[in-house]
Amino acid sequence: MTDLTETPAAAPVADRSTRRAALIATLVAVPVTAVVAALVLAKLSPPEPAAAPAPTASAARAQATGPVEMPAPALAARPAVVCRALVSQLPATVRDLAQRPVTAGPEQNAAYGDPALTVACGGPAAQFPSTDEVWRVNGVCWHPVEAKDAPTVLTTVDREVPVTLTVPRAYDGALQWAAPVSEAVVAAVPSAKTVPSGCAG
Repeated sequence: MTDLTETPAAAPVADRSTRRAALIATLVAVPVTAVVAALVLAKLSPPEPAAAPAPTASAARAQATGPVEMPAPALAARPAVVCRALVSQLPATVRDLAQRPVTAGPEQNAAYGDPALTVACGGPAAQFPSTDEVWRVNGVCWHPVEAKDAPTVLTTVDREVPVTLTVPRAYDGALQWAAPVSEAVVAAVPSAKTVPSGCAG
C-alpha cells in the first residue's frame, strides 16, 4: 500500500532543487554570454587606423629643382672632348641628391641637390704649396680648399683636365660626396703625366 501522506512533502523539495539548479545555470551563463559578446564585438569592430608616418626633414623642406647658375668658360678642343666624356659618365644622383640643369655649359658642368653641389670640368688647375694635404678618393687625387662658412672646393690634381667639385657646408664629409664623382673621373679623364708626390700609388 502506498503512503499518500509523503507525496505533498516531496514536491516542494523537487521544486526547490530545480529552482536552485536554474539559478546556478543562469549565474554561470550570464558572464559567459557577456565574454562571448565582447569577443564578437572586438572581432567585428574596424581596426585602428595606422598612424601616419612622421614627415622627415627632407620631405618637410622644399627643394629647388630649377637650373643652377654656373659659368662656362670657353675650352680648347682637347679639354672640351674630355669634359663631354666626363659629363656623360656622371651619375643621375650623387648619393641622395638628384641632378639638376645648369644655366650654362651642360657639356662641362653638372649640379645636384639643393643647396647645389656642383661639378665643373676644364677650369683652372689647383695652385697650392707642396706641403698642402691632398685626398685620394676612389683612385682620384683631390686638393681641398676649406673656409669657415663657405663650401669645400675640391680640385683634381692628377688628371689631364682639372675637375672641380664644390660641396656646400650643408653636406657633411666632403670626401663622401667626392666618391661617386671620382668614379666618373676615372672612367673619362686621363691621368696627368706628372702628379704631386702625395698622389702617387
